[in-house]
Amino acid sequence: MTGCSEPTRHLVWPTASGASPSHPVETRFAAGAAYVDGQFCPIDEARIPLLDWGFLRSDACQETISVWEGAFFRLQDHLERFQRSIGRLRMTSPEPPDHIRSIVHELVVLPGFKNAYVQIIMTRGRPPIGSRDIRLCRNRFQAFAMPYMWVATPDVQARGMSLHISARMRVPPQSVDPMVKHYHWLDFQMALFDAYDAGAETVVLLDVDGHVAEGPGFNIFADIGGRLVTPRHGVLDGMTRRTAFELCRDLGIEAADGQLEPGQLRGANEVFLTTTAGGIIPVTTIDGCKVADGMPGPKTVCLHSEYWKRRTAGWYAEPVAYRQKP
Repeated sequence: MTGCSEPTRHLVWPTASGASPSHPVETRFAAGAAYVDGQFCPIDEARIPLLDWGFLRSDACQETISVWEGAFFRLQDHLERFQRSIGRLRMTSPEPPDHIRSIVHELVVLPGFKNAYVQIIMTRGRPPIGSRDIRLCRNRFQAFAMPYMWVATPDVQARGMSLHISARMRVPPQSVDPMVKHYHWLDFQMALFDAYDAGAETVVLLDVDGHVAEGPGFNIFADIGGRLVTPRHGVLDGMTRRTAFELCRDLGIEAADGQLEPGQLRGANEVFLTTTAGGIIPVTTIDGCKVADGMPGPKTVCLHSEYWKRRTAGWYAEPVAYRQKP
């Protein structure tokens, strides 16, 4: 592989620098912070109204942004995609984009997190009681930050995840726009139960035509005949998916989007997931059978290493605007 030395088959994470704050501005924010109705509060105190259609009808969109070693990753890209989702859902944000950027910084500053999982959310709100006119809803912005979350912890990643290919169909794009990062997850949730029943740790769903689509919070790549392939249609254009393509281009690894069949996935040379909650994550078992030799593949290991190396070096980074504890 161009750009990769003879790869080790073992995943390695960068050593933390310890340079960023790790204490809360106030102890009440130690577990995390939230922003609701224009106010910051401890994450455990955050509430949304029962009648908000974001809750009652899953009428909402979100962005999940990561902070690693005191810096946001691709924050501008996430904020732009959030605005795209808002526009496609015909919502109007009560917070301007520049203020949203300030809010997400403060959400990490208040608990003093070095590594954080930040989510910004827009809900439909609700119309006046007695009305079902969606045009009368006042849209609501809220957000939270908690310690960094992993789809799979580093020890699980080291051996590779086990994956189940579900018979359940991902909600089709003709019904819900996959380019909106939405909360239509009931298909994912029930498919996860199927995966757990089958002894697997996570799941990927198929589209209406029977092609591989996406999983709960991740895109999927497979090495098919020496080329990495990821589904083209019916999936979110994930930020880590985008990053993986950029890494492949820089490292001389052939990669493209296209159709991916379940049989191709099972017979792939290697398989990995891409997600903000973990980066590049190997899959080594599918439906109880090993992927190739059952170890993280060389391209997966190479991309994983390069992803974390570049992040630690400040690639696409926006440092958190920490302040000193009084």
